[in-house]
Amino acid sequence: MAFRAALLVFATLLLPQQAAQKFGVDLSGRPIVQLAPGNAKAIVLFFAATDCPISNRYIPEIELLNREFAPQGVAFWWVYPNPTDTADIVRQHRQQFNIQGQTAVDTDQRITQMAHATMTPEVAVFVPASSELREVYLGRVDDRYIALGQERAAATKHDLADAIRAVLNHQPILKPGGPPVGCAIVPLKGQ
Repeated sequence: MAFRAALLVFATLLLPQQAAQKFGVDLSGRPIVQLAPGNAKAIVLFFAATDCPISNRYIPEIELLNREFAPQGVAFWWVYPNPTDTADIVRQHRQQFNIQGQTAVDTDQRITQMAHATMTPEVAVFVPASSELREVYLGRVDDRYIALGQERAAATKHDLADAIRAVLNHQPILKPGGPPVGCAIVPLKGQ
């Protein structure tokens, strides 16, 4: 009986720590335990890398979408999944590119795995469903990049904006018109 009670206390102590690490850490090293307030209609995760030129070229577009959709209940996150993107490096990157908004350093790549992301830039859109998050979109921001080294002057399809609008209007979300183009997310050692 004493063993079972000790095990229960030990499990209780571990559970908050495990939950606290669920969504990476912020730039101060604090665990992120919630991606959006309870009234959020959608959560957008933009997977970025400080050393990916294509990811960096999308910063103005993501900032624009954040300004457009945040007032409508959409939470935006900059997610840095690569092991070399430490909090100090990400902080410098944000300052260099004047990035606003919430940032997660995905130190254990749990957000990356949750979203099934493999590239930067790639975006995932989740909607709150009861106490869980349901992924409704994973793919490119738009069709500006056709392939590495092939870029249109301007995008003709805006997959992410269309997906967000569909969520807000309770409409079906279309699959992205093509794969994201950019830099592969570097897996953690041992994975």
